[in-house]
Amino acid sequence: MKVQVASRWILGMAVGSLAVLMAMTLGVTSVHGQAQHIRWDIVSIASGSPAPGGHASAFANDGSRITLTGGGTFVAPGGGDGTSGAVTGGGMWAVFPSGATTPSATGNYVVTGLVRWEEKGTFPALPDRAVGGLVALRIEYSDGSHGVLFVSCHAPSGSDPSVFEGITASKSFTDYWRREAPVGGVDADRTLFHVE
Repeated sequence: MKVQVASRWILGMAVGSLAVLMAMTLGVTSVHGQAQHIRWDIVSIASGSPAPGGHASAFANDGSRITLTGGGTFVAPGGGDGTSGAVTGGGMWAVFPSGATTPSATGNYVVTGLVRWEEKGTFPALPDRAVGGLVALRIEYSDGSHGVLFVSCHAPSGSDPSVFEGITASKSFTDYWRREAPVGGVDADRTLFHVE
């Protein structure tokens, strides 16, 4: 009889502990597992403050360059993990041979998916919850080629020196891996994210 009572007590404690642990885990998931709705833009600073409509460039190993415009939105899954097809946006692209000022090919691109999003840093002086970070987006070019666009934004508060400002992109087998850094008052190579 005592063994039966003891085993029921132990079983009851185990079930109770498991229920508490599950409730705690689900509580953490609901707090930290919220999906984020983010807007991204390659911005212009011509008006004195960042606004959509800018352009940014990156270079391939042979010195050729890709220049992109654009913006859009994505929904980042809760917890920061996983991909997403909840995306909008795109822009224009142009590819320049090494040293050339006239493009060898141009067109449009559309965003087809989110690969990864990492938020890092804030812009306290800007409205609408402007943030920094890095996003990787799957894109499709108008000539039928595919690639990945990395949009990176270095925020003034809470960022990290490893976070760059600008873009890099792949197009078919070419990786435009060396971003063109923004320079002084030049209106190019700037990005921004907003949490919507």
